[in-house]
Amino acid sequence: MIPLLCAAAAMVGALMAIAFVVARRIGNFSIVDVMWSFNFTPLAAMFALFGAGHPGRRLAISGLVALWSLRLAVHLARRVAELHPVEEGRYIELRRQWKDDVNGRFFRFFLLQGALNAGLSLPFLFACMNPDPGLGWLEGMGVLVFLVSFVGESAADAQLQAFRKDPANSGRVCRHGLWRYSRHPNYFFEWLVWCAFALAASAGPLGWVSWVCPALMLYFLLRVTGIPATEAQAVRSRGEEYREYQQVTSAFVPWFPRPATRKTVTIK
Repeated sequence: MIPLLCAAAAMVGALMAIAFVVARRIGNFSIVDVMWSFNFTPLAAMFALFGAGHPGRRLAISGLVALWSLRLAVHLARRVAELHPVEEGRYIELRRQWKDDVNGRFFRFFLLQGALNAGLSLPFLFACMNPDPGLGWLEGMGVLVFLVSFVGESAADAQLQAFRKDPANSGRVCRHGLWRYSRHPNYFFEWLVWCAFALAASAGPLGWVSWVCPALMLYFLLRVTGIPATEAQAVRSRGEEYREYQQVTSAFVPWFPRPATRKTVTIK
């Protein structure tokens, strides 16, 4: 299992190094998001090909991973292409922060994302090492959660994309569909996808270790590269309207909006 994981890490490291060269050549480091999403497909394929588990399970898990990974990668690639040659705001800000060593810092950033790909692929590996020929109830629950999550994430991305395409919405905050109930419904359903994979992996030996992955993903989404960076850019670009959106709308878990806080005016 460890040699297979090391080979997978080397593979995605090489893919990220190539992606960095391409990003530097076209002057757009936003493609790191596309590659991060795509890399889970070859990782799952490698585990399916060389894993020691039941062939049917290996095929099923790699198929689900590819379905999710490729949809997200295509969605992000379209967004990057629409903005190109302008980078997304987060990467413009990183360029500003890393101006003393832009290429070196971004190269390490790309490799770090590849390392995260490999680490987060543990649920796929454990599932592909499970020799049990039958489908357990944990795997059934995993598939059910995956389907709900996949539909939810796809819907959130489609709603935001449709909102952004309307020129009348330029500079405004999307509050349509799922975005009325969460400021980041796409992140919430993406996290549920990882819970689904961990559930499926838990049916096999050592599969419980997989829960480190949704826990790590939750930490990154809530505290590091997800919500903090996205919201900082949203405040910079949308200002007071986004601050009001933050006051009334749940940050992560979809929930009913809170009443807007009324500002009191003191008459002198």
